[in-house]
Amino acid sequence: MHVIALSEATTQMLDLVGGKAAGLGELIRRGERVPEGFCVTTEAHRLGVIPTAEVVAAYERLGAGPVAVRSSATAEDLPDASFAGQQDTVLNVTGTAELIAAIETCWDSLHSDRATAYRHARQIDHQAVRMAVVVQRMITPTVAGVLFTANPLTGRRDEMAVDASAGLGTTVVDGAASVDHYVLDGAAIVDHHVDGVPRDDTGCLTSAHLAELRATGERLQAHFGSPQDVEWAIDADDVLWLLQSRPITSLFPLPPRTGKPLPRVYLEFGHVQGMLQPVTPMGMSTLRTQIAAMLAALGVRVDIVDIGGRLYGDLSDLARDTSSRKRLVKLLAVDFGPRAQAVMQHVLADPRFAPTSGGARRGGAQGAASLRTAGRAVVGILRALARPEAARIRMFEAIEQMRVRSAAPVDLRTAADRLRFVQAQDSDDSADAIMWPIVAGMLAAALPTALLKGVAGPDEIHTVLGGMPHNVTIEMDLALWRLAQGAGDHRQLLLDTPPAELAARHLRGTLPDIGMSTFLDVYGHRGVAEVDLGVPRWAEDPTPVFAAVANYLRVTDPRQGPDQRFQRAAAAAEASLAELVTRARRRRPVRGRIAGFLLRRARSLAGLREAGKFAGLYPLRETRRQLLLIGADLQGSGLLDQPDDIMFLTLDEVHAAVHQGVDPRGTVPARRAVHRRELRRRTVPVALLSDGTDVETVLPARPAGDGTLAGVGASAGRVTGPARVVHDPGTAHIEPGDVLVAATTDPGWTPLFLTAAALVTETGAIMAHGPTVAREYGIPAVICVPDATRTISTGQLVTVDGGAGTITVH
Repeated sequence: MHVIALSEATTQMLDLVGGKAAGLGELIRRGERVPEGFCVTTEAHRLGVIPTAEVVAAYERLGAGPVAVRSSATAEDLPDASFAGQQDTVLNVTGTAELIAAIETCWDSLHSDRATAYRHARQIDHQAVRMAVVVQRMITPTVAGVLFTANPLTGRRDEMAVDASAGLGTTVVDGAASVDHYVLDGAAIVDHHVDGVPRDDTGCLTSAHLAELRATGERLQAHFGSPQDVEWAIDADDVLWLLQSRPITSLFPLPPRTGKPLPRVYLEFGHVQGMLQPVTPMGMSTLRTQIAAMLAALGVRVDIVDIGGRLYGDLSDLARDTSSRKRLVKLLAVDFGPRAQAVMQHVLADPRFAPTSGGARRGGAQGAASLRTAGRAVVGILRALARPEAARIRMFEAIEQMRVRSAAPVDLRTAADRLRFVQAQDSDDSADAIMWPIVAGMLAAALPTALLKGVAGPDEIHTVLGGMPHNVTIEMDLALWRLAQGAGDHRQLLLDTPPAELAARHLRGTLPDIGMSTFLDVYGHRGVAEVDLGVPRWAEDPTPVFAAVANYLRVTDPRQGPDQRFQRAAAAAEASLAELVTRARRRRPVRGRIAGFLLRRARSLAGLREAGKFAGLYPLRETRRQLLLIGADLQGSGLLDQPDDIMFLTLDEVHAAVHQGVDPRGTVPARRAVHRRELRRRTVPVALLSDGTDVETVLPARPAGDGTLAGVGASAGRVTGPARVVHDPGTAHIEPGDVLVAATTDPGWTPLFLTAAALVTETGAIMAHGPTVAREYGIPAVICVPDATRTISTGQLVTVDGGAGTITVH
């Protein structure tokens, strides 16, 4: 079948007619007004020969007049890949010779540089893609454009957006002319502007046109079941024609429906752990419970919600509670950072989040639990501040006990035995010994900024907090540095061999002994996104560790060695502390003494920030190991295709498979596909409203800069160097002096800091993992730089000023 009528194309024929033709066929069968046409199928493309006789016959049936010839690839107009503008369209084609040439143009565009790059970025197999071509009677519009049935800028689902201009719609999609931009809320126009300038009139569209577009959008969204990107044209007879309808691929998923009348606000929690990638379903099912329990231990009740595979906390009740809302923004400073604070300030000013009588009031058992938590907190924090060394000793004893207790009993034999062990995992009574010294250290590091206002700037305090002892992540990085320095005769092997190959050889036992096994015995339970049970640990896949070792071996200047950098940062911190305390006592005696005491305690306790997570990874490692063994058993029973498929199930689903023989294989592929799609997403909203609004998009715009990007200084210092934008630390090649630019970082990224000259991230808080480790090494860090990984390109020369919180792109 080489040529078929558009009216015959269906979504079941995607491999034959491509995404665009399948969508147009659906519109025709729904009774929508679509220009008549036909499709040259992928079978013709596979054969590489245009079926000229069939094409000419179909063209003559259209009347042999002007036609539009458009690509319709099999990987086009899909839910997660629109391919907008990536392949060619030829308009006003007249005559058979022009038509055949236009079809060849569309075929050739399948392998254009831009289409190839687009497929590569979305991990679409080039060899598996085929090109169909749509030929339609040409509409000569008086006005044309694009309708989005959800606002693509803010994500708001109850608004529609329309872009329109006189003449052909290509002026809209190509950005070649000024365009009327409308935002519709119901039947009302809530915004109309041209090139950013507000307009009071209706521009090139009448109110009747906009009402018809709105009604059309509602019909199409209801039919296709998702927000749509619709191309349309209005001809000289004022008739609306539909030229295309495809899913809007850029929208972040909606929060789940709650059935509650008032809007909800959700704050992204994953970046607190330096993780913006989606969590596997198994990781989500365990993390939600753990985070809620951890917050409850602190006297805070928050529902943890899965949105797009990310961890969001529902803060609606706290925002509407009279007492909680007063301190909510301040509480976000420590772990969530200024971007989260800015969006929450905006939410609290929104009348829809005004205090209500039914807010998150504490009473009864919850109030008593909160008082008990407060009592334990006061005792634990004061105890740690009074005797920090004793608190550290207790803490590391508790961590060792947790490591020992996390090991599974040796008598686990069956999948049911292992599942009972996994489901019985819970917190233990060592939590206080671990939690309160960490909180004490964080408070001691955070409070002096306010106490010393007008006496010392944040950059000076950041210097005091550099080179911090007792940090398990720093100790891990320095241990890896020593391993690299001891590589000796194996240096060239480690530099010239791809990290993945080195990892495979290590696991096979065919790599020379460089001390990697000893390193992994201590730190192999770590990894990137390590709080997700579904992610391999370094002991399972040490590729990122070998990549880091290669980066270390590129450091040839001894003074740039991380051990010396850490020592210099520690020396600078002690000297700065002495000078700062002297100055503060002289200018503000009481505050100066308190701030001096806190900063000294911070140097004793703040390095423990990483130890709590380090301890929690021991039970996670064992849980993952047992789950993979259960997965192997289910594979043997024919219920899973491979052991790690279990990570795309929940514990309840595993229980049903183990005890009832329920076959979960139909569930896994769809969840893997969604997870792969979300892995490609580079931007994750800091906060969402229940209508899909990305709160940051509605904040007042920052003033345009002059090549300078503004963020928040998190580690003092000023460095100029080439930028290195990194999305995957496992394959990152960092040269000494590079400025590391990333969306976010967690402890699994920190080995890269040993080579980098500075750090720039899009998210974070002053006391988060990345900035904390950057201060330890004395490298400048600027966090909360919106869109840094897209604004800055690898190789660009940039100056990072950690004191001013700016990045200058040269």
